[in-house]
This record gives sequence, structure tokens and C-alpha cells, in this order.
Amino acid sequence: MTDKNSAKGHFSEVPSQANFPGLEEELLQFWDREKIFERSVKERSEEKRFTFYDGPPFASGLPHYGHLLASLIKDVVPRYWTMRGYRVERRFGWDCHGLPVENEVEQQLALKSRPDILEYGVDNFNEACRDAVLRYASEWERFITRAGRWVDWSNQYRTMDVDFMESVWWVFKTLWDKGLIYEGYKSLAYCPRCATPLSNFEVNQGYQQTQDPSVTVRFRVRDQEHLSILAWTTTPWTLPSNMGLAVGGDIEYVRVYTKDGEQLVLAKSRLKEVFKRSEDSIERVEQQPVEELVGLHYEPLFPYFSPLSEEGAFRVVQADFVSTEDGTGVVHIAPGFGEDDYQLGQREGLPTVAPIDEDCCFTEDVSDYVGRFVKEVDRDIIRALRDSGKLLVESTIEHSYPFCWRCDSPLIYRAVSTWYVDVESVKDKMLKANAQIRWVPEHIKEGRFGRWLEGARDWAISRNRYWGTPLPIWRNAETGETICVGSREELEELSGCKVEDLHKHVIDDIEIAGEQGALRRVPEVLDCWFESGSMPYAQNHYPFENRELVDANFPAEFISEGLDQTRGWFYTLTVLAAALFDKPAFKNCIVSGMLLAEDGRKMSKRLKNYPEPTEMIDKYGADALRLYLLNSPALKAEELRLTEDGIKESLRSVIIPLWSSYYFFAMYARTDDWQPDAGDGARSENRLDRWILSELQTLLHDLNTEMEAYRLYRTVPAMVSFVDKLTNWYIRRSRRRFWKSEDDGDKAAAYATLYEVLVVFSKALAPVLPFITESIYQNLVRSHDAQAPESVHLCEMPQADETMRDAQLEGQMELATRAVVLGRSLRAKHNLKTRQPLRRLFLLPPDDAARRDLQEMSSLLAAELNIKEVVLVEDETEFSEVSYRPNFRSLGPRFGKRMKEVGAFIGALGSTHIAALQSGGKLDVADGQISIEDIDVQRQEKEGVVVAIDNNLGVGLDVQLDKELISECTAREFVNRVQNMRKDAGLDVADRIRIGVVGQPELESAVVLYRGYIAAETLALEIDTGSLPTDHVLEQEWQVNNYAGNIAIARAHS
Repeated sequence: MTDKNSAKGHFSEVPSQANFPGLEEELLQFWDREKIFERSVKERSEEKRFTFYDGPPFASGLPHYGHLLASLIKDVVPRYWTMRGYRVERRFGWDCHGLPVENEVEQQLALKSRPDILEYGVDNFNEACRDAVLRYASEWERFITRAGRWVDWSNQYRTMDVDFMESVWWVFKTLWDKGLIYEGYKSLAYCPRCATPLSNFEVNQGYQQTQDPSVTVRFRVRDQEHLSILAWTTTPWTLPSNMGLAVGGDIEYVRVYTKDGEQLVLAKSRLKEVFKRSEDSIERVEQQPVEELVGLHYEPLFPYFSPLSEEGAFRVVQADFVSTEDGTGVVHIAPGFGEDDYQLGQREGLPTVAPIDEDCCFTEDVSDYVGRFVKEVDRDIIRALRDSGKLLVESTIEHSYPFCWRCDSPLIYRAVSTWYVDVESVKDKMLKANAQIRWVPEHIKEGRFGRWLEGARDWAISRNRYWGTPLPIWRNAETGETICVGSREELEELSGCKVEDLHKHVIDDIEIAGEQGALRRVPEVLDCWFESGSMPYAQNHYPFENRELVDANFPAEFISEGLDQTRGWFYTLTVLAAALFDKPAFKNCIVSGMLLAEDGRKMSKRLKNYPEPTEMIDKYGADALRLYLLNSPALKAEELRLTEDGIKESLRSVIIPLWSSYYFFAMYARTDDWQPDAGDGARSENRLDRWILSELQTLLHDLNTEMEAYRLYRTVPAMVSFVDKLTNWYIRRSRRRFWKSEDDGDKAAAYATLYEVLVVFSKALAPVLPFITESIYQNLVRSHDAQAPESVHLCEMPQADETMRDAQLEGQMELATRAVVLGRSLRAKHNLKTRQPLRRLFLLPPDDAARRDLQEMSSLLAAELNIKEVVLVEDETEFSEVSYRPNFRSLGPRFGKRMKEVGAFIGALGSTHIAALQSGGKLDVADGQISIEDIDVQRQEKEGVVVAIDNNLGVGLDVQLDKELISECTAREFVNRVQNMRKDAGLDVADRIRIGVVGQPELESAVVLYRGYIAAETLALEIDTGSLPTDHVLEQEWQVNNYAGNIAIARAHS
């Protein structure tokens, strides 16, 4: 992988600017050729396993950013635990069943509805699904691999494989034997296009804003002429099935008398809104006691079910879900078409009618609209109500409404017969299981997931579809005799038939002999979420095979998916594990947030409102995309608006600086032929060396602590911060140590320190940025140590050496860094170039300990901020005019008329008093006390000084410039131009040169005055002013600190 026979130095040459995508492609080939991933698993003991579950995506579509984010988290964590010595097998799986696949095949075959499928043939349709299900599998493999994720593609599990399906049957049968499966007739969300009900957590995945009709209707009270109750609905098609009206027990109602003799009942708080267009029609308004409404009977709007009045229909009942947020404060109840309606109808004895077929078309019970799709009838029903005088108000409303999460059709709530898991019976076990799970971020545990568990309802698990795991229930429809089958072997014994496939079209013809006739399988298939919730067992064909393996490694150590899975996969895993084993299915779960387009909208291929992930990888490299996603709010389950600029910034601010540090080291190490085994191994006494090594050990300590707690949202930012400390502080302050021509001890210490930091940090960073760290490792380690692990990913994760940590030194540097940041901000604010030396830096430390630290760091601060003298002051009056005024907002309510006295007291305060207040003290005044929050500090900078104060640390810069300072700035700018020319001329860092300059007198005099400094910085053996070398390798015209001149460089004479 490395050029071990490099022409110069011990390491291979490193380009100053890397082609990261190309580099990554080479490393992918290296990993594949040397079987690095496979070895990372096989070289770890089977006795030390780390188990994680990979939730199965649908292979019927291409991967997107949501899949990528989850994949990256599921790559980082296994890589980390592999480097901690664990055997981490990474098995990929595919969700092969369900509506996503069926919808895809329906489009391919131009099948538009359930009858079309039946006409085409269920057997033909299912086989088409089998053929199409892994259509995009190769694209998935290519994409996931290119992103740097390691997956065992040779050992995938598929939910359509017979072994997987058999284990799902075992799960179902076990729940059946526990009494947790039952058939119920309830109101559920139903997709008219897919002709199947959906579970409550599926419904939550598909809400959209939509526009629907909004009608307010008169329900005429029986035997009370002119009296009507007003109710409102956005689903006019349900009005023929109305069975009741609901009022709220705590709502105030009124009776409106109109000028034309009508009496209309509605909630008082809705009166103004309902009559906003007909206010003039009101004669008077009277209170209407709700007790007088309950029990009233009214005339049905339509005649279709009028005989049901004898069975309790068409009366007013009380319900606690009635509100006055919209409508009339009276709810139209159709128990056949609404969950609340159904439950209320059951409690109050209202009949349930649902006069629609499987495709949501009206049946003959509603004779005027038979055979028509319900939503298409809305306009006709509104017209009929208008013609009969029962329509009061008609409009439209935009509201949030559930749509099918797969086919995008609006859902309909309808009462259907469905099979359920009795979730409420195991709710306590689920809550107990959740208490054992570590959620990241932590608020998910008791928040989104915990609340969802608290409100968990029975799970509708059957679907009236075709491509899925069939319910293993055989029943005699006439006698009710029922058998639940738990395996292929059991079905073969009961039926006498050989069973090699468990799909619907294969086993639906299999009969089981019963006591009074044959038993046939019920027609439904299982919800595909039941399958994915069964994957911990089914992926290993449990319990038919691998029983000991699964039992020994259950629950899994780790899973991760997006926030939406708190009501999806995380939930189904928890339901089944709690019901089967009274355990959680997993111990640790990282929940990622939603990824949105830059404009905050959902990412849309049609709108093209996001950058394609493959294009971003090809342009910036996978490491850049990985870092962008892993160092984002999404790791805290928050939203991320994805932008190309963000990916680019990850490259610019982290990856390129890290590469530049590596390039810097390799360039000088090659020049000096430095070798890693050089030196006596003694630790450096240099302050910067000791600091960066301490920071490295602190990073390792924190990294391992946080990774053990699965808090990637803290781990990755800490790594990014370390890159900044390494590049923008350590290397920049140490750069001159590598330039020295003599091979002294300090230079050797600098090499040894930077080498150690780059190698150790690369190992620690490897799970997050697997490509760049591998490249660094191959050159810095494998190039000279053939016994080292062949890949950075085969190394052990570095652990902190606590003896090398120096908290005091880190604190000193942190304080110095704060001072430098403030100083730089002052320079930027007042347009003072970094190369412009300043006479004095004033420092006001927050306390005595900080004073000592800053005193020790004064020479470093002077060099960093280009200052001649560092002055530590006792209080800020030494560099600014300070006055103190009362904070009237906080003091006024407390001191009232005595504020004048308090104001005078505050105005007379001195720096000693203020220091006491800043340390948390209080002062007595006017029979009360004041604190630092009660004082407004007014500052006026002294002439020639600019000041910045942050968190009790004050920094002042003396910005007065004299000729000497300006001349030195000119010399520094001159050095910069020469260094750029060296690069442009292609000179080696060690090449000696001659310099000539012809320019304005100020430029030439500065060069003469600082000739020694310029020579040392540029490796110049000769510097001439007033003439240029004739044999120059490069000549350029420059502006140097606003002085014009021509500069030429030539190679030094040998």
C-alpha cells in the first residue's frame, strides 16, 4: 500500500493537495484485496462477541440520505468495538415483503387496483414480487461500500426466505399460545388503494396537509318542530352512515333563534364563527343546558338505515373527545368510520354500519351511490343536503390528514375484522424493558418513545394483501374450529403435504383435516413490521437453528435508526421481545434526527432540492460526507437541513487541515530523513509538546468514555476540536522548530511528538474517517514497521495514558487560547493585519490563578498575537474608562423611591467592590442588597487602546503604530511574498536562495533593517536591495504593506 522505496527520506512523498475521492477508491481496492474487513472479524475471538441488529431496508427503492446517516452510525460503532477487541459480525438484511414491493410491481404491471391483481392472478403477482424485490440490491451494495461502511454482503438475510418466514411463524405461534393473538372488529385506518388496514404507528408516518370539504349540517330533532342540532364534518361521504351526535359535558351550548323561525343548537364559543356570514339572521340567543341535549332523538339525514332508530341509532350522547377548537361543538358520529366514533358507539350502544366494500366503494345499502368510490361522492352528498334544506354552511378546509405511507393515498377510517396482538396485556413488560435501554439522546427514553409506550394500543397485524408472510391460522369458517401452525414440519404433519415455500399462493390450497370438515387458511398476510420486529430471531432461523448463539447474545448490544422508528422498528422490536422473553431486544440505541432539504422541506427527487449523495462523494470524498453527517444536530435526534456547503465546510475546516498536518510532518521528516525509532524515547520537556500530548490523552479518555456510552454527538465534536488544536495551535506555534537547520534535541522532540500524535489520533479517528486515517497509517506506520497490523482498522483502539495528562497545563492553554481569540477579534474588528506588530497587549485575568497562568504563557501570547510587550493589569481602568450605573429593570421594583440613593451608591463603587460582586458577593445598600446583575457597566476605551472582555477575561491592544512597527510589518509581509514565490518556483523546503528587491524606499529600508530575520525565515544566503539577480528562477511585482516593488529569487551558489 505504501512506496517503501521512496527516493528521499523514510516516508513516501505526500501531495500537498490530495484528491480525496481518488485516494478513497484506491483504499477500497486495498481493503477488498487484502480482505481487511473479513480479517477484522475473524481475528477477534468468538468468545467476545458484540451483537448489533441491522434494521432491514426495503430493496425496492434506491438508498437516500436517511439510509446513509443510519448506515454511518452503524459503521462507526462496530468499527470502534472491533478496535476494542470484540468480534462484530455485520449482517445486512432486506425487508422484502409488504406494500412497498407490491406498489412497485403494480406500477410495472400497470395494475391499478385490487381487482386487477385478482384478475392477473395472486400466484403470478407474488412471483413478480419475488423477482422484483432485490432490483436495487447491487446499487445499495455499491453505495454503502463507497461510503466506507463495512457490511458482510455474503451472509444477508431476507424476510422472504422460507427460513426467515418460518421463524416469524414461530413468533406468531408463541404469542398465540400465550393468548396474545385475537381477532377483533374495530375501526382502523384503511388504505382504499391498497385495500388493507394499517397499524396506528404506520398511520403516524404519513400525515400531509390536504384540502377537504367542510360542511355544517342541520340534524332535525324528532318531535320538536323547527329545532335542529348543528354538527360539522370534513368527510361528507360518512354522513349516510351517521348513527349519533356527541356533545361535551363541560361545553356551554346555546339555542339560536333565527328571524325565519328556526332554532339551532351549537356551542356558545363557536357561535360567532359559524354565523359570521349570517349574523343578521339571528333574532336572539338563549342558554341551552347540555343535560337537555343528551338523549334527544333526531331524524336521520338519509333514509338508508332509518330502521336502526329502533336499535338505538340517531340520538345525542355525551363524549369526552368533543372540543370547540373547530366545528360547532357537536360531533357527527359514524361508528363504522372513525376510531373514536367506534369506541363511543360500543359504549353507548349505537349501531355500527360500514356500507363500503374492500375498495371503499359504496355497497347496495347506499343505493344512490352504489359502486362509487366514497371520496368521489362528497359533492353529490353536499348537493343532496342542500336540496333537502339540511346544509347550513359549506366551505373547504386545509388540515393535516393521514395518507398511506407507501402509496400516498388518503386513508379512510373504517370498521374491519382484523387480527391483533394484545399489546395492552404486555404494556408493563414493555415499560420494564424500556427502563433497561440506554437511549441516545437520553430524552427519547421517557419522552417520545416512553410516551408512545404509555399510550400503546393493541397492534393490528394482519393485512388484506398478497406478498407477505401468511398468517399461520387454519380455520373452519362454519364450525369455528381453529389451529395455529408454528413450523413447516407441523404443517406437513397436519396436512400430509410437503411444504417448501410459505408464501400465500403456495400454501392457500393446503387443507388441514378438522373434527367436522376441512380447515382452510385465513386469507390475510402479516404486517411487514411484524417481520422486521422478528428479525433478531428470524435472521438466524431461531429456534430451529442457532438457538445457543441467539440465546447467548440476546438482547443486542446496539441498534440505530432514525427518529421515526420510535414508532416503527424500535417499537415492534420492543413489543415482541417483551411478549416473548420479558426482555428488551436491545441494550443501546442511537436515534438520529430527520434530514431535510436546505429550504426546510422534505427532500424530493422531483424538486431536486438536495445534492445527490453519490455526486457529493465523487466530488468531496466519503470522509467529508461522513464527517458532515456525524458532526451534525442529527446525532442528537434533531433536524438537519442538508447543504452542499456544509459538506464542503467539513472538508475545508477539518479534513484538509488534518491532511496538511500530515503533509507538513512527512515533508520535513523526509527532508531530514527522520525515523520513528530515532531518539532515546524520553518525553519532551517542551511546553507545547507536553500540552498536545496531554490533550491527546484527554481526548482518548473522553472518546472511550463517550463511545462506551454511545454518545457520538459528543465524540465527533471532540475529535474535530482536537484537529483545530493540532493545526491552528500546536503546529503553527511549533513550525519554526522544524525549520532549524541543526538537528538539535528540541527539533527531535518536535518530530517525535507530532509523529506520535498523528499515529495515535489516526487510530482513534479511524471509525469516523476510515479513509484518511488509513492513508496516514499506511505511510507513517506500515512503511517502516512490517510487523504492525496491516490496516489501521486492525489496530487496537488507543487508551489514555493518565500519567501524561496535565490538567493544569491544558487549563493554561485554554486560557491562552481565549486571550488569543479575543485579541484576534480585536485585530479583525479594527483592520489590523496579523503581520503588523503592536507595542503592547493588556491582559486582565479573571482571578489570581489565571494571572499566574497568563504570566507563564506571556511569551507564547506575544508571539501568537505579534506583540512586543505583555502587560498584566490589576483592573480594567488601566486600559479603559469605566463607570457603573444601576440596572433599573432589576432594582426599580425592589428599591422604589430609594433608587436615587442606590444609584449614587453604585456610581461611587470602585474596582475592589466590583471584583467582590463578580466573585458572587453582595453589597448592602438602602436596607437591601445588590449583586453584579444589578449593575450596568459602561466602558469607554482609552485613546489608542481597543478592548474586548469575555467571561471576566479582559484583553486590550495598544493600536498606536510608529515607524519601527510599520517597518517590521513590511519585513514580515516581504517574507510572506518570498515564501509564496518559493512555492511557485517549485523549490524544495531545504533549498537555499538569493533574493533581490527593487522598490519604494520604505520597502528597501525595511529589508535592510530586518535582513537577518528575512534571511532566517526564507533560507536566503544573500539579500540585495536596489538590484535583482540576473539568473533568477522567478521575478514578480508585488505590493508589500502598500509599498510597490519587484522581487526576484535565485538559487544560492553552490
